[in-house]
Amino acid sequence: MTDVPPRADGLREAVRERYSAIARDVGPCCGGCADGCGCTSACCAAPGPGSSGSPLGYSSDDLAVVPSGANLGLGCGNPTALLELRPGEVVLDLGSGGGIDCFVAAHRVGPTGRVIGVDMTPEMIRRAREQAAQAGSRNLEFRLGEIEHLPVADASVDVVISNCVINLVPDPAEVYREAFRVLRPGGRLAVADVVASRPIPEEIRTDPARWASCSAGARSPDEVTTTLRGAGFVEISVELRAPGPTPESLRDPADLGVVSGSIRATKPRTP
Repeated sequence: MTDVPPRADGLREAVRERYSAIARDVGPCCGGCADGCGCTSACCAAPGPGSSGSPLGYSSDDLAVVPSGANLGLGCGNPTALLELRPGEVVLDLGSGGGIDCFVAAHRVGPTGRVIGVDMTPEMIRRAREQAAQAGSRNLEFRLGEIEHLPVADASVDVVISNCVINLVPDPAEVYREAFRVLRPGGRLAVADVVASRPIPEEIRTDPARWASCSAGARSPDEVTTTLRGAGFVEISVELRAPGPTPESLRDPADLGVVSGSIRATKPRTP
């Protein structure tokens, strides 16, 4: 089991305060990201002129269905690109923030599907709900709650996604056990998160500011795999993103050996 850092409550509160401030202060399309408001500085994850996609893996078609105020540039990848979302499926986003991945997923599962976003920050939930109301989204809802204690029924979703959030939780084993609980048999997990390529010094791992900035809480691929297996998942894959230019606000994590990664797993169809 993954070791839980000391002062877990202090780490959790630092995360809550940081992301509450982002939800309150950032303008439409992450106006404050020039200073590195989240896990990446790819503000709005928007494609440049002549580009067909973004550095985080969102296509132009993906971004076209996302309200500008839902895209805060806080992710480190695109979890919806890690698997095929099918019409009619129920998708749960852990730590949904402004809602970018929820809007992409809602478009893919269509009117017969459903997407639930869960976030522990009231300001983020308020912002996401406003964006959904303005967009007229009918297959999308946002619930306030901690992803270690999901306000979601057992075996009620087909897919769990998350984007640069699980590293912010003091005990990821709790998160993965909850994800396993709410998934139906055969359900899939797809996570974009930061991963540690080498050990992180203890003085950094227990620093609330560094933790809240998506660096100190990263785990190694082996740690992630072991935690997922302990939760009951199979078909586990942890891949590091191919080397490339480091976004401005990831340079500090990169100095620690923290890089973007893709995590996939499946809940067995039979016990």
